[in-house]
Amino acid sequence: MDHNLQIDYENVTGSPFTDSLTGLFNHGFFQIMLENEIKRVKRYGTTFTLALIDVDSFARFNKLKGTLNGDRKLKEIAQKIKENIRDVDLASRYLGDVFALILIKSEAAQSLVASERIMQAMKKLPDGDNITLSIGLASCPEDATDKESLIKKTEEALLQAKIMGKNRAHFFEKQKHSMEEQKPRILIVDDEPRNLKVLEALLLPLNYEVIKASNGEDVFSLVVKVDVDLILLDVMMPGMDGYEVCRRLKSSENTRLIPVVMLTALTDKEAKIKGIDAGADDFISKPPEKIELITRIKTLIKMKALNNNLTSLESVLYSLANAVEAKDEYTKGHIWRVSQISEALGKKLGLSERSIRKIKFGGIIHDIGKIGIPNEILNKPGPLDYKEFEIMKEHPTIGYRICEPLKKTLGMSLDIILYHHEKLDGSGYPEGLRDEFIPIGAKIMAVVDIYDALVTDRPYRKRMTKEKAQDILRQQAVQGKLDKQIVEYLIEMTD
Repeated sequence: MDHNLQIDYENVTGSPFTDSLTGLFNHGFFQIMLENEIKRVKRYGTTFTLALIDVDSFARFNKLKGTLNGDRKLKEIAQKIKENIRDVDLASRYLGDVFALILIKSEAAQSLVASERIMQAMKKLPDGDNITLSIGLASCPEDATDKESLIKKTEEALLQAKIMGKNRAHFFEKQKHSMEEQKPRILIVDDEPRNLKVLEALLLPLNYEVIKASNGEDVFSLVVKVDVDLILLDVMMPGMDGYEVCRRLKSSENTRLIPVVMLTALTDKEAKIKGIDAGADDFISKPPEKIELITRIKTLIKMKALNNNLTSLESVLYSLANAVEAKDEYTKGHIWRVSQISEALGKKLGLSERSIRKIKFGGIIHDIGKIGIPNEILNKPGPLDYKEFEIMKEHPTIGYRICEPLKKTLGMSLDIILYHHEKLDGSGYPEGLRDEFIPIGAKIMAVVDIYDALVTDRPYRKRMTKEKAQDILRQQAVQGKLDKQIVEYLIEMTD
């Protein structure tokens, strides 16, 4: 650190260059250091990473422990940060409970290692306060070459870390090109080199990107590394045949939406039925007729693009659900636990795979409407009064309105959002439905949602034992509020 810079800062501003509470550099001096480091990058061609570190749920910590303890905790955190960076790195207090680091000559990998080291250090803080950090990172010159842009991109990365569930480091991600700007990628699988060349020569002039594999094992190695829009798959291959490759692709959550066209010299009906049974989207005899093959490829790639759009919409809803959960420290992990237990109950009840997927997704987004509920109600450290509870009861309807444009896509998941607080005797909300009018997914979610709420800490009470929560569920089943079979299955699973 240039000591002349420190002296100049004090002379010009008439104030110290360090923060009085934490002892780190203050915000004003940080701005000057950041500008100087950017100039150094431009002059010498070096690199550095900017990190913004936010203390998760610190406002709630202050509320529970008091501002005096909050200040003491910030000082401890600052010390841990300083202990876990290099002497050349620069640490400052950025704003309130946010710290900033300038990690000199550090690229993405090195910076993420440093961030992980700092997050691990939080576990060693005294008093068992379970302090966690969210960290956003961006590099100069890779991500930005001026101060304002670099700070903005680091703030975006920090926001993503928060949305993704807190207690993590996230590096700024450049916006990817849209699908329209990319060539569709086709994977050709055949153990005959000549067949690979023929198909490649057919597809390349049509503006497709072609990758090739000569056996089934290579297929699985490739699909985890690159995005594939369609697979042309030979049936008769040594080792793992095309049927087995297709079956495995379609049974995996990560690859089941990739269209598979099976190509074979076999002409009998039984071979085609076997291919369809394996999950193939189409079945074409060798040698393929050119126009027929191209037409089918175009149709299936369009379908893949539509599925990608639906997957992107689901990702947006995932992010929104995480943002909702981030508003309420007490519900951390709630949506994922509810989703997993509900999925298991769907299987136990013998529901179809499609229904189970909708229930699983419904569990993740069931509380999405809480984004419209004020924080002071969500985090109130005591029972809600009548007016507050009436506001809280609006969250299923708010969530339904948010997701209603996706009604055809969401199906049962949308029913779960709206009806997961309904009771079989009509005493629930928002519509007071009775047993026969409540969808099965909502009945499952009602049971699981109550159970998870009972066995976790909430702002108005401590968690209950598993046994006590089970007793409450049984009582509500006897009273005709919850489905008895679902309750018993859940108790069996939690035992």
